[in-house]
Amino acid sequence: MVANLRWTTRDLEAMPDDGGWKRYEIIDGELSVTQAPHIRHQGAGGNIHFALEGWSRQSQLGKPFQTPGVIFSPYDAVIPDVVWVSQQRLENGLDEAGHLIVAPELMVEVLSSGALNEQRDKEVKLKLYSRYGVKEYWIVSWQLKTIEVYRHADGQLQLIGTLIEGDILTSPPLPGFGLSVSEIFQ
Repeated sequence: MVANLRWTTRDLEAMPDDGGWKRYEIIDGELSVTQAPHIRHQGAGGNIHFALEGWSRQSQLGKPFQTPGVIFSPYDAVIPDVVWVSQQRLENGLDEAGHLIVAPELMVEVLSSGALNEQRDKEVKLKLYSRYGVKEYWIVSWQLKTIEVYRHADGQLQLIGTLIEGDILTSPPLPGFGLSVSEIFQ
């Protein structure tokens, strides 16, 4: 009988360098390997990062990062498309390799094509981010040009709305931040 093997962050360190073509993530000890995303996927994430960067430079409240390593535990390590983390959490929130070891206030996932990818972002990562206290989670669909906004309430992330082109994306953890949904998909 084979014991139930769980992947850890230590296992990820031994993965071969493939030049960035694959993303390795672990959720509850299960390994997930995905391909480099579609260019429109990267464009939507880049536009969100650009807007967050401009707002962050003015507000001085925190910093956004694109595709950072976020290590919640030895069995939970992900690479979201964009995060925003406050200065306060960032002060003691990095390991020696430059990975975040605290929950960012905001996590953003841009959906990749395929039912399995969508399920991972909409169900598995939603539960993971809820468990570790992420304050807000945006699920971005470049295909549908929508953004599902989840906010932490009553111990979990709950859907507060789905934004479409013409709407303005705002966020309580980001006072004064506003971004037209249309700009994200240009």
